[in-house]
Amino acid sequence: MSTSTPLRTALIGVALAATALVPLQGAALAAPSGTNTAATAASSSVSGIADATALALARSLADPAWNREVRRAALAADSVGLAGLTDDATAPAGRKLAAPIASADRGVATAKGLGSGAGSLLRLGLADASMRNRLASGAAPLVAAVPSDDDGRSTFTAYDSRGAAHELSLDSAPGRPVYLVDIDGAKAVAEGLKVIDKTLESKGLGTLAPAATSNLAAASGIDTTRIDSVRIGDVQEPFFKGDAEIFTLVTGFGKDGKPRVDTVEMPYLNKEDTTYYPGQVLVNWSDYKYDMADAVMMEDDGDTNYQALAKAIATVLLTITDQGVYIPLADALLEAIPTSWWTDDPDYVDSWYTLAKSSSGTRNGAAGNGWMTVSPYHVPEL
Repeated sequence: MSTSTPLRTALIGVALAATALVPLQGAALAAPSGTNTAATAASSSVSGIADATALALARSLADPAWNREVRRAALAADSVGLAGLTDDATAPAGRKLAAPIASADRGVATAKGLGSGAGSLLRLGLADASMRNRLASGAAPLVAAVPSDDDGRSTFTAYDSRGAAHELSLDSAPGRPVYLVDIDGAKAVAEGLKVIDKTLESKGLGTLAPAATSNLAAASGIDTTRIDSVRIGDVQEPFFKGDAEIFTLVTGFGKDGKPRVDTVEMPYLNKEDTTYYPGQVLVNWSDYKYDMADAVMMEDDGDTNYQALAKAIATVLLTITDQGVYIPLADALLEAIPTSWWTDDPDYVDSWYTLAKSSSGTRNGAAGNGWMTVSPYHVPEL
């Protein structure tokens, strides 16, 4: 289904300008003096901060004692928080990194449009489990930021302890151990959805139903749509990216007649071509005016800026008024998404139109990249 011509016209300018809604802040690990404007902007993005962190960490591994500490941590767990690793370091090189890592964490939170409570987000782990034996045997590791799949590159840059750069293929795991500096995606999504909720509520697009209209529902419980099972297809993640970080935006008209968006965190949905059975509530119908809602499933891809996303969505939805009949809002939400998301990576996973309170059974996504089995589920009052 598509939006009406007047609505689509109103959306065009917002969709094109959305990427400029939140300016990037200065990098925590600064770029070298003399860099040009483009390089400075890149250094203040999530990927730029992660790359600067990877280079600083690689150089610090010239200290043998610190090198051994990092190796032990990397072999003991799939990933470890860099803030905790440097805070607990006994080697001088590790302790020296603690303040820059804390600053880098703050830079990542700013670049992702998160609040001050996001805490430590940068993590470190091996690029592939096949590297464990070589690392344990003493092979000298390289360090890299998890590459962005937005730019269509076939290689990524890793650094050695001298700071020298090595170009590695994205298509297969390299023979040499590689530490990857990455973002704690689960924490970023959880904090990011709080930002979206708070922003949309401040615009009147996610407020709770008025008490006078919800007393009857409260007396007998609430009607919901539950996800009994769900499966997504190819999220095009290369070998080093690990789990996907999925969330869903449910949109429809609230009791007050305004568009509303509800965020649904889906931390379990982290592998492609795998069926999950969450029994998770997707839609709370007591908050909606019409017996229809749409769902748009998204993935956090590292550089996702939740403040920009929330403002873009609000800007578009505030132009839509209740016409007395249900209007699908998924198209409007998709057109509001910052244009930087529409690149080679699958930040948009799939969408489901016209879910009803009575919807039951398997519903295929409009993009053909996923399906959900849903059922009506009444939540009784205690």
